[in-house]
Amino acid sequence: MFSAWDRRDRPPEEGTAAGLQGFAVDKTFLSSLKGILLETELALTFIIFICFTASISAYMAAALLEFFITLAFLFLYATQYYQRFDRLNWPCLDFLRCVSAVIIFLVVSFAAVTSREGAAIAAFVFGIILVSVFVYDAFKIYQTEIVPRATQGDQQ
Repeated sequence: MFSAWDRRDRPPEEGTAAGLQGFAVDKTFLSSLKGILLETELALTFIIFICFTASISAYMAAALLEFFITLAFLFLYATQYYQRFDRLNWPCLDFLRCVSAVIIFLVVSFAAVTSREGAAIAAFVFGIILVSVFVYDAFKIYQTEIVPRATQGDQQ
């Protein structure tokens, strides 16, 4: 009758601690080019979110959304948890994430600079820097992941 309570009160078995190893952070990924790009995107997105919060709060939702999406991709790649979802085309999803972020931040950055406030101008400058980082990330994804897969499909 109280089996759920009994399980909660008992100390965990030795095998359950091994289940937490699936979320171990791969430190070599964090120091790789892709890890550094994701960390840079995350930091710049957070800075832009702070700038939009200080000046034009109508645009902060776009920066916050991209922050959480980039954080999710960083978590999935750093823990290599994305390998459990083998049906998803991760390079294509990552490429689309970068392209959508470029479009969103270009539009929001140029719309924000029209307000002529100090924080909005800072958000514009950081937005242009972030767009260049996202473009570089999209280019590297296309160059290393998408083009080799297309040429392999042609040979078969």
